[in-house]
Amino acid sequence: MAMNPTDPASTEATSRATTDPDGFTPRRAGRREWTALGVLMLPLLLVSMDVSVLYFAVPAISADLAPSGTQQLWIFDIYAFVLAGLLMTMGAIGDRIGRRRLLLIGAVAFGAASLVAAYAHTAEMLIAARAALGIGGATLMPSTMALVRTMFTDPGQRAKAIGLWSAVMTGGVALGSVLSGVLVEYFWWGSVFLVNLPAMALLLALGPVLLPESRSPDPGRFDLLSVPLSMAAVLPVIYGLKEIPSEGWHLRYVASVAVGLLFAALFVHRQRTSASPMIPLTLFRGRGFAPAVVLNLGAAFAMMGSAYFTTQYLQSVLGKSALEAALWSLLPSVLIGVAAPLAAHLVQKGVDRAYVVATGFVLAACGYGLLTLVGTDSLWLALAGAGVLASGIVTVMSQVTDLALSSAPVEKAGTASSVLETGQEFGGALGMAALGSLGTAVFHHAMPSSAPAPARETLGGALAVAREMPAAAGDALAAVAREAFTDGMRSAALAAAVVLLGAAALAVTALGRHMSHRDN
Repeated sequence: MAMNPTDPASTEATSRATTDPDGFTPRRAGRREWTALGVLMLPLLLVSMDVSVLYFAVPAISADLAPSGTQQLWIFDIYAFVLAGLLMTMGAIGDRIGRRRLLLIGAVAFGAASLVAAYAHTAEMLIAARAALGIGGATLMPSTMALVRTMFTDPGQRAKAIGLWSAVMTGGVALGSVLSGVLVEYFWWGSVFLVNLPAMALLLALGPVLLPESRSPDPGRFDLLSVPLSMAAVLPVIYGLKEIPSEGWHLRYVASVAVGLLFAALFVHRQRTSASPMIPLTLFRGRGFAPAVVLNLGAAFAMMGSAYFTTQYLQSVLGKSALEAALWSLLPSVLIGVAAPLAAHLVQKGVDRAYVVATGFVLAACGYGLLTLVGTDSLWLALAGAGVLASGIVTVMSQVTDLALSSAPVEKAGTASSVLETGQEFGGALGMAALGSLGTAVFHHAMPSSAPAPARETLGGALAVAREMPAAAGDALAAVAREAFTDGMRSAALAAAVVLLGAAALAVTALGRHMSHRDN
């Protein structure tokens, strides 16, 4: 489907698309494009916030709706599962029907689902609304990134815009938990969903005016079979990896990952053999695209692996309340706002992108190095480690995102964005599974065999058992459990630092071979 030549926004998008780096002179974006970027940050912020916005609302929801244990897990997890499973599908649809159109459709769906979730009167209704939010979120994320690619064709401006995109996405997860705590403190739990409505209304009002429409001029026939294959590949793997850290390497979770990998092989085979694949494998032959996807996956591995430990450390080891822990966790986010723009500035000043990305990984490894030094009362050291780590990860993500989008054809910007974001979901789940399992194994080994079985499983279980024991014995068990958890966190941090140093070496090798800053 071609752009409508009578639509001013489409005409503008067409002129900008023809100024792509692949053979045309880029045009610098003006005030209109930067204002439009601000509008695009609204859905991105809300989608990232919704990952963590239930952190403090779950107790209130449990008291009001009385969900079963399984229902409570699905209330929390189904949003991320549906989001991850549909990213590739929605990215391909956006390339066909128009990224602005899909963004606005997603805004309507996200707003409607938020309203239903806020006033859900049963657990089943809330689960369904959260699933609908995941569908809406899957339309919003690749659309925002693809529109950034369309609006900013100048390499320097695009790098700055993507740096802001990365910072907002990362910061939204931290902000979501704090916002949840504040709203639940003063209002009812449904308010955590109602905050989405004004932002979506603003997007619907300003989007058609400020955002250009763009789509692939020759998308081909949509491959319907790829949709269930992609979901069958993504969902079981994400589910298994998310459950392994807390539940252990049970057969059903390992089988879930294996089934997902089988469907992933079938999905790749389908893309190789289809006349009109949903994810053209030629994308991975673009300069730097495949290394960017792999390195972004590695960055997500480090980011989510860290979050798994630091959240529990603040609450269960240091004894902070949930809201206190969320507020303290905002401090490391301050460095995020500096890291991405600085990385973009260095690349534009002539520093090879490969070295900037490698430095980001080394910086993140140093953050993990600081975490290997924490004790059971090391608040500022833990926050410093998390801050250094976050700044390194955002440096990597902003640069490899820019590389991936600049490597992909403009007409495939939505598809390229969705592949990058799906890889990020895999990386996050893998980080939680691998590092969480390592930390849990060390915890098991460090706990005395004489402790009750629930106390040897998790720190939360140990603290619950300690509260039921006489004061002296309970305090002793709690102290041992906190030290054992900290041992596990230090071990996982050491392993992650080694992985990140390997990723730094990979970045120098792979990106140095594929692209330097002069290839932007």
